[in-house]
Amino acid sequence: MKHECREGVRGLRFSRRYFLKQGGIAMVGLSAMPAFLQRAVAATPMPNKKQLVVLFQRGAADGLNIVVPFGEPSYYRMRPSIAIPEPRRGGGDAAVDLDGFFGIHPSLAPVGPLFQKNQLAIVHAAGSPDPTRSHFDAQDFMESGTPGVKSTEDGWLNRAIETTPEENASPFRAVAMGPNLPRMLRGAAPAIALPDVRQFKVMAQSPIVEGGFEAMYAQTVDRALRGTGTETFEAIDMLRKADPGKYQPENGAQYPNGPLGRNLQQVGQLIKADIGVEVLFIDCGGWDNHVNEGGVQGQLSNLLRDLGQTLAAFHQDMGDRMENLVVVTMSEFGRTAHENGNRGTDHGHANCMFVMGGPVKGGHVYGKWPGLESHQLNEGRDLALTTDFRSVLGEILENHIGVKELKAVFPGFDNNPRKFPGLIRA
Repeated sequence: MKHECREGVRGLRFSRRYFLKQGGIAMVGLSAMPAFLQRAVAATPMPNKKQLVVLFQRGAADGLNIVVPFGEPSYYRMRPSIAIPEPRRGGGDAAVDLDGFFGIHPSLAPVGPLFQKNQLAIVHAAGSPDPTRSHFDAQDFMESGTPGVKSTEDGWLNRAIETTPEENASPFRAVAMGPNLPRMLRGAAPAIALPDVRQFKVMAQSPIVEGGFEAMYAQTVDRALRGTGTETFEAIDMLRKADPGKYQPENGAQYPNGPLGRNLQQVGQLIKADIGVEVLFIDCGGWDNHVNEGGVQGQLSNLLRDLGQTLAAFHQDMGDRMENLVVVTMSEFGRTAHENGNRGTDHGHANCMFVMGGPVKGGHVYGKWPGLESHQLNEGRDLALTTDFRSVLGEILENHIGVKELKAVFPGFDNNPRKFPGLIRA
């Protein structure tokens, strides 16, 4: 489900802060760039540090069929036609055993070895504490990092960047793969939306300047705007010279065809290009499976096959670079514990999160399992929440990225490190 930006344009005041506030710059295809734009000064490639990749599963993924509690008898009573069978020796039509109680959907089999090699951790019964079942509100809360508060203007990932300022930071420090910045990356810190690493033309995201940005840049006498334009075109030149598209998958990695595989492959190319990327965002939709979700086969299975193959390919492609990488998945909420009458599930509450990477203490399903008996369910229908998603993200930000001001990233939340799940190596 597409997230709608609710930030409106307030007048015609063009300034550096205006452009940053409106969510950075979007990059699209290069064709006949005017000569005056060639004044961009070449930027020096910047060595990579530690990176975080956030993957948002829009539509509310079914965590109970993604990470299957096959050791819970109630699970099979609640899902007579879509439940994933218990693990079977040598069988490919059943859950892949993780620890004797939990298993992953068989379509996620490609990431099973990563779990066994302690490169993948799972947090179950995780998510936002807000009870909303609205996709829009739930996504907004998880991207703003302030569940239940609709007045927050910026996103938690943008605030994380803002709390760790860098002198002469790369314009590619924060990148979203796609034509628009997600709510998560909007705010005061510069961020870039990049639909494709092979395309370099710039277009402002404001409707006021859309279609007229080049002319405005050429004619304006506003020094602040000229500064924004110069930095933007330096970023173009930097990307052009780094040419991340030339980097091919390594170590025999094969990404699946499709938007998710293509986007994560390009994330890998940006990392290999050494242009200073630190946080990257990808989203993928289609997880709102009210009808014909299916079990071992079906709509969810197809989505998970793509996800599993893509994550495994990325891990293989990155090789030793995974020592500095963490990938985390999230979705706005989970699904009902009971299947509905259409072989699907409805809007629920708690969900699961995947955390993959070299710094991860993998091979474990984290979080307190609340159970699926009637009295244990949220509102008598959903998996109950036992781990706030901000605890997972806070631990990654503090112990991996180096963010020390978590109260600025997640205001109003108890960011006590003692309450972290403990899934990132110090």
